[in-house]
Amino acid sequence: MGHHRRLWLLAAFGIGTVFATGGRAQTVGPDYPVPPSIEYKNLYRDVELAGIYPDSKTFPDLIPAAAPSAILSEYDAAKDAPGFDLATFVNQYFSGPTPPGPTVNPAASGQPLLDYIAGLWPVLQQDTTTVPAYATLLPLPYPYVVPGGRFREFYYWDTYFTMLGLEQDGQHALAVDMLKDFAFEIDQYHHIPNGNRSYYLSRSQPPFFAAMVELIAQTDGDGTYAEYLPELQAEHDYWMQGEDELLPGHAARHLVRLLDGTVLNRYWDARKAPRDESYLEDVQTAQQTSRPAAEVYRDLRAAAESGWDFSSRWLADGMTLSTIRTLSLLPADLNSLLVKLEETLAKAYQLTGDAAHAAEYQQRAEARTEAIRRLLWDAQDGVFTDYLWTEGHTTGTVTAATLYPLFLKVATAEQAGTVAGVVTGKLLQPGGLATSLVNSSQQWDAPNGWAPLQWIGVVGLRNYGYGALAQQIASRWVGANISVYELEGKLVEKYDVTTPDGTPGAGGEYATQIGFGWTNGVLLALGGLYPDVKAAAEAATADTKTASAQ
Repeated sequence: MGHHRRLWLLAAFGIGTVFATGGRAQTVGPDYPVPPSIEYKNLYRDVELAGIYPDSKTFPDLIPAAAPSAILSEYDAAKDAPGFDLATFVNQYFSGPTPPGPTVNPAASGQPLLDYIAGLWPVLQQDTTTVPAYATLLPLPYPYVVPGGRFREFYYWDTYFTMLGLEQDGQHALAVDMLKDFAFEIDQYHHIPNGNRSYYLSRSQPPFFAAMVELIAQTDGDGTYAEYLPELQAEHDYWMQGEDELLPGHAARHLVRLLDGTVLNRYWDARKAPRDESYLEDVQTAQQTSRPAAEVYRDLRAAAESGWDFSSRWLADGMTLSTIRTLSLLPADLNSLLVKLEETLAKAYQLTGDAAHAAEYQQRAEARTEAIRRLLWDAQDGVFTDYLWTEGHTTGTVTAATLYPLFLKVATAEQAGTVAGVVTGKLLQPGGLATSLVNSSQQWDAPNGWAPLQWIGVVGLRNYGYGALAQQIASRWVGANISVYELEGKLVEKYDVTTPDGTPGAGGEYATQIGFGWTNGVLLALGGLYPDVKAAAEAATADTKTASAQ
């Protein structure tokens, strides 16, 4: 597995992490961050189930006025007293959050769109080399850009698409800082967490680190691969932990070994409890089924790791969240990204003169590519889709995830041609690329479109010679962005793509957020590919008569 191999053995959900390297066990610091749902015990449960805050993410992001153990003791002593009020108690011991959520004024009346985006970068930028005592926010050594709105922290897969825009906007140094932050997280926590909060440490997100290294190398040169080789290797070790001991027909953590010996990856989370940031919602979901609650929680958390939280692709009946079965699925997007990671490792080892490890990782990439083409290809529907490994067949779910194997050059030319036909006939909408064909009320479904999927689709189709279709997606998507901006003076995280006029998307666990990091980044990146798209963005200005603060 390589001389940089680390084996991470997570106790409980990951607290007190122990790892072995060079035959010597070590621990990850004496104060490995603990999520607030564990630190505050019954207080946390009581606050979230009482619905004191409309958004469940509010409470875990607050700043405590004292040590959690002291607050919990005060709560246990006071909660049964006559006249006790839970909201009053919380307001006494918690404040914030700090730093404040980016205060983005969505009413950019009269402001050109590209000026609006340029003005957002410093607003969305955070610098958290130090954080308040007992806060859930984890410090990072370099500045970074957050998505916006309720998302006040550094998110893994969002950042790749934000970096695309920073590169296009001449902010290479900031993009490099963000890559350094991720390398720091790998060194500190042995993986890149979902976000830099203690409650996100039990999972990661789609592994775009290799793509980020490649992006920075385009400017800084091939030395970038050698610089980040230890972190690239550690990233692979995290996703492949337990491979050597895994028996055919079994799963462990992120891995599944099929009966024929093929090893592929799934999304997974080390905890089996309600998510801290969606505690009430997860409890309510588990109550809607006879399945064991811990099983439901693990599937919900695994879907959160995918970034598609939530989507019909994870649901057994395609509609009901309580039927979620993420752990039973081998996704095309995740495994395509891991091909990229293995190819990048092969390149990095080759550049550093380690031919043996270069050959090993190239062989791994080729084996995974073959498995994706064989197992995750649905010939009947003409798409790459998720493989239901517990039953031995694909799910038949048509989503924009089918474009990941094109984006990462995993598909055959024939498969790419078939996918292009499905995109044209089913997924292409007046406002861009649809996420799925199902309207389940979940946000990663119809009618919503998302910036990262537009970029993946555009680049993937261009990779296989379908340039006209790619440009059509780009033009329609940016047109929808522009339409909403001109009318409402804002960019948002997702859009209803069923209309060419564009409407902010909806659905899911929270209100549609403004800002928005990856929307800004992808819009700029698409302008870099297509002069007409850039010209349209340059000409767009918020309507001073209709745009108003929200």
